[in-house]
Amino acid sequence: MCGILAVLGCSDDSQAKRVRVLELSRRLKHRGPDWSGLYQHRDSYLAHQRLAIVDPASGDQPLFNEDKSVAVTVNGEIYNHEELRKKLVNHKFRTGSDCDVIAHLYEEYGEDFVDMLDGIFSFVLLDTSDNSFIVARDAIGVTSLYIGWGLDGSVWISSEMKGLNDDCEHFETFPPGHLYTSKSRGFRRWYNPPWFSESIPSVPYDPLVLRRAFENAVIKRLMTDVPFGVLLSGGLDSSLVASITARYLAGTKAAKQWGSQLHSFCVGLEGSPDLKAAKEVADYLGTVHHEFHFTVQDGIDAIEDVIYHIETYDVTTIRASTPMFLMSRKIKSLGVKMVISGEGSDEIFGGYLYFHKAPNKEELHRETCHKIKALHQYDCLRANKATSAWGLEARVPFLDIEFINVAMSIDPESKMIKKDQGRIEKWILRKAFDDEERPYLPKHILYRQKEQFSDGVGYSWIDGLKAHAAKNVTDKMMLNASYIFPHNTPTTKEAYYYRMIFERFFPQNSARLTVPGGASVACSTAKAVEWDVVWKNNLDPSGRAALGVHLSAYDAEAPLISNVPSKVIDSIPRMVEVPGVAIHT
Repeated sequence: MCGILAVLGCSDDSQAKRVRVLELSRRLKHRGPDWSGLYQHRDSYLAHQRLAIVDPASGDQPLFNEDKSVAVTVNGEIYNHEELRKKLVNHKFRTGSDCDVIAHLYEEYGEDFVDMLDGIFSFVLLDTSDNSFIVARDAIGVTSLYIGWGLDGSVWISSEMKGLNDDCEHFETFPPGHLYTSKSRGFRRWYNPPWFSESIPSVPYDPLVLRRAFENAVIKRLMTDVPFGVLLSGGLDSSLVASITARYLAGTKAAKQWGSQLHSFCVGLEGSPDLKAAKEVADYLGTVHHEFHFTVQDGIDAIEDVIYHIETYDVTTIRASTPMFLMSRKIKSLGVKMVISGEGSDEIFGGYLYFHKAPNKEELHRETCHKIKALHQYDCLRANKATSAWGLEARVPFLDIEFINVAMSIDPESKMIKKDQGRIEKWILRKAFDDEERPYLPKHILYRQKEQFSDGVGYSWIDGLKAHAAKNVTDKMMLNASYIFPHNTPTTKEAYYYRMIFERFFPQNSARLTVPGGASVACSTAKAVEWDVVWKNNLDPSGRAALGVHLSAYDAEAPLISNVPSKVIDSIPRMVEVPGVAIHT
């Protein structure tokens, strides 16, 4: 992922302002270590830190149209750029970059071209003919983006909060699937799929249609001119991504340049059973597998860097980001610049354990809609920034807009978890890739139930974090938490510890407002808390209720949640697969 920074209409075209923009742009250099660019037109500045994935030789930014009257700084990948170029027959392109189509599409279609782009992107487009500008972010928010406003009337855009927090009077997360234009001075949603209204779909489940849609989503993400690999944790989602990539890699441009044998990557605490699961899948697929280990102390030592880069104080996001952050550094050291990952599946298919309690298909569907809309605040944030911290790009085929349209048009009755019919979580995804003639994965892996937690080994990571926080946060400090942090008040010492670090890096009120909060059970939305009366009395985002759900869902004699040892309960903030990370965080 590249880093973009734009300062628009700042009423200052001095050399000092240019120097300041360059200084702020360098805060994003980790995202794009390959090249830096800065374009100035009057009192507007477009800066770019490039991570070269497609056309490394000539695709430096900002990009321009033929007469340089339109300038663009972009972070992202446009997977259908070759198809779009064919529609722009009267245009001359300066580079082979996939993002080069944006300026030319604007010339042809104005601001209405954004929904023609198939990919992940954040961009700022400056039209020097009237000094107007357009800002846009991809449909789901796979790329990170922030917007801020200065007292001088300027508008600031940055891939990360650290690029603008010190210079804006107010800033916020740029909403996914939206445009912001200088002419309207407001946001407009350009992404309007059928599922967004949350009306209940009725298309019958067809496993082959779902399979082909996901295969297409993976295949289009093989567009690269640099070495790449897949993140593989041994869970269902990352294993399917790896299987499809291995199956279709041969014959692609990437294979001709870098070879047809796929590389896979996994990180975990030494001895974790999930490391063994990842190795088993890698052996089955024939990948060149790279297994990295980290210690609890390694993770603790990285916490401050993780919070600085991920830009959140959300406990579960920090826990999950830390091993991914450490793994990304190792991957980059091998010369790899892009990885394909498995985020998004649980949100689309109702894969989290609390979905066992969904009362009906209508509630389940609405919850999945809410979860997808919130991905940019959680898993997308983690995947984008944990990898970008080391100049690595993560691509997420489950969040392909065409695949989401297919998956979210299916009658949600097919997504309901029904133990008596043998339908475990994400059953329709598993069934779609159950091929007897050419198996994608061994049966026991394809139908492996979602793990509660890793036995013993996973606890040491969470327990280590809790113990470290307890050394740095006293009981007396917790008594004043609501006065020190009135917004999203931390309720545990671990949360308080993370919040202190976050506020040191990002002390502005605007910064703390970018992090979500509210009632949750194991990463559910607040609405889903109403699914079980017990949850209303035991709100616990750490997964306290989800553990009870898991036990009762598969064992009629399962103990009540109150009988589960607190150490076990507190170890599980989310039952979620983090691709490439062989611990359940």
